[in-house]
Amino acid sequence: MKTGIFLLTGALAVSLLGTIGCNNAQKQTTAQDESPAIFVCTDSTTIEYNGCKLTWIRDNAQEHRMPLSLFGELSQKLVDSLSINNGIASSMSAFLLETDGKRILFDTGMGSPESQLETGLAAAGISPADIDYIYITHFHGDHIGGLMKEGSAVFPKAEVYAARQEYEGWMQMPDEQKAQVVATMNAYKDRLHLIEYNDTLPGGVIALNGEGHTPGHTIYQAAPFLIVGDLVHGAALQLAHPEICASYDMDPQKAAATRKQFLEYARQNNLFMAGMHQPEKSAE
Repeated sequence: MKTGIFLLTGALAVSLLGTIGCNNAQKQTTAQDESPAIFVCTDSTTIEYNGCKLTWIRDNAQEHRMPLSLFGELSQKLVDSLSINNGIASSMSAFLLETDGKRILFDTGMGSPESQLETGLAAAGISPADIDYIYITHFHGDHIGGLMKEGSAVFPKAEVYAARQEYEGWMQMPDEQKAQVVATMNAYKDRLHLIEYNDTLPGGVIALNGEGHTPGHTIYQAAPFLIVGDLVHGAALQLAHPEICASYDMDPQKAAATRKQFLEYARQNNLFMAGMHQPEKSAE
């Protein structure tokens, strides 16, 4: 099974293949395909569609794989059939959307010394000061870590948006579990906006209910793009078996239902899916 950084579905996949440089085998996909397919994009990390530009930014410096142990007990037959014996190809990622003259960053990566977020932004000719809005999918450290450096806010002008349900859920957690969230949100408190599901945000982005992974996990839709956060941790496994959850999912039953819902939603509406842990290269 081929894997790549973006998940394309339906007719939109066909219209974009020539733009993003996918290989010949992938170009055989048609709008009539019923199951989702992940495509390797060999010569570009950006997609432009109807005036919107989406750029993938890989935050991890080295290859990243999800260990199989994260997904509970998997039969050897299933592991062999999916060729995932060495773990599941993945990434730690963020996405930059440029639309209507605004720059919107979805999540901010880990914020570790090895993180590549600022390097990726610089490669696109953008500094942290150029970011207008930051839309957070959820409050795990590999998604909000890049908001801070040495105890200070990295993005001096960005307005930060997160689901009220996510914020309130984390505030009810033990102090040691929410410490990073509290410190980070306090650093941006004058620019923090708590939103409700189905709100339309600047740039025409719609916040959708993606709960299950965390109390207020949020999926964002912008034109044909669907930024799905941690809907999928191990694509090679969970696209074939969306009922299987990673141990990171706080409410596994709800997370599985949400995963099935949005995979079908993307397929029916010919949307382009981008997830923060989608793989970046072919998995052996």
